[in-house]
Amino acid sequence: MPENNECRRPIWMASGSETVQIIDQRKLPQQMRVSNLETVDDVIYAIVELMVRGAPLIGVTGAYGLYIAARNSKTDYPSDAYLTHEANRIKAARPTAINLEWAVDRTLDVVLSKQTAGERIESAKNMADLIGREEAENSRNIGLHGLALIKTISAEKGGGPVNILTHCNAGWLACIEHGTATAPIYAAHEHGIDLHVWVDETRPLNQGSRLTAWELGMKNVPHTVIADNTGGHLMQHQMVDMVIVGSDRSTLTGDVANKIGTYLKALAAHDNNVPFYVALPSSTFDRKIRDGVRDIPIELRDPDELRYIPGFEKTDENLLVPKHSPAANFAFDVTPARLVTGFITERGVCPAEESAIRRLLDEKS
Repeated sequence: MPENNECRRPIWMASGSETVQIIDQRKLPQQMRVSNLETVDDVIYAIVELMVRGAPLIGVTGAYGLYIAARNSKTDYPSDAYLTHEANRIKAARPTAINLEWAVDRTLDVVLSKQTAGERIESAKNMADLIGREEAENSRNIGLHGLALIKTISAEKGGGPVNILTHCNAGWLACIEHGTATAPIYAAHEHGIDLHVWVDETRPLNQGSRLTAWELGMKNVPHTVIADNTGGHLMQHQMVDMVIVGSDRSTLTGDVANKIGTYLKALAAHDNNVPFYVALPSSTFDRKIRDGVRDIPIELRDPDELRYIPGFEKTDENLLVPKHSPAANFAFDVTPARLVTGFITERGVCPAEESAIRRLLDEKS
């Protein structure tokens, strides 16, 4: 854990111990709180309650969860049945982000191939470490490929900042390092490109105004927080040059699940000829689902996340709506491929077309 709260990663192994530690993202930006993950139940709670969030980070956390399961086995040997049961519990923590299932299954396959208890524990930890390193490198490369797009827009614009709109938080807090949607922004800023970011507040839980704005401020990236419904107005008045969002699950046919409200931004971008890009690692593509609108599971969360303004503690919350009014808290929506200009991945940029996506990922038809 670096000093002065300048963390490079949202999850890490405590120095000199077997303890997995995380930033409790529910408390940001007002408070930097570090929590320990000691049990599988701790891991599940952290994922469900959004102490950790963002598809790549959820995946890495799930992999560490399997390490914790192996380490905490009540028998001398963590059996196949026990590890598979704990893996299934972890994967059920959140339904929409495909990275959780992908990372846990990948880790489980390796662990089950080992014969001794020590090998199983060590291989789980090593795999979680590896997935974390891979996702960090993926985000770095997403930044480099996205940088080229921003450079082109800057040159075509011929002056003034490149105005980028983003939705939710797809920064290093969600993605180990660099981020997905924010990685090209950080890369462009480091290269001296004049830019400005419109930050949607992003309901529920305001992950844009709380987390993305905090990240951009730490990097001294010019930005402005806006209400979720402002994007269309800005696009109508030529105040947005491009949209970059992340993804929790995307199909090989180009449909994109992301934080609720993304679909509306894509519609506004399409209507105003604003390029709409989705930044994601290849681990976020779901190889099994073809129709995202029909088949991607959409998480329905606790309605009190909408009904109350969160505070530092539960007792600090303030009721926003009439006491007896119900609320529906859909966490994600799906943007059809026809509204997506292209995908920015660690392997390059491609249009939201199945053939192009498969070529980029070296997938067979």
